[in-house]
Amino acid sequence: MTFDPNTGKPTDSTYLECGLPPYLEESLQAMKACWERLDNNIEDLRWDCYYCSLQADINSAEVNQTISTEQAWYLRETYLRIEREVIS
Repeated sequence: MTFDPNTGKPTDSTYLECGLPPYLEESLQAMKACWERLDNNIEDLRWDCYYCSLQADINSAEVNQTISTEQAWYLRETYLRIEREVIS
């Protein structure tokens, strides 16, 4: 495993997926499967349901401090494909 010399954190951010609450893990797996279908040009009429459910579960876990803000943004960027706005 390699680490960022500035932060000391692993360079592979998938560690942020560890220890998620079961309800969030379930939503995450559904969204992963949905993206797999969509990325392979297979229609999925429930895409919006999976997307909204995962977004709500991420927000809930973050607000309830079950996951960190860093984890929440990693999940949003990776699985909701949301780009985080950088304020300068």
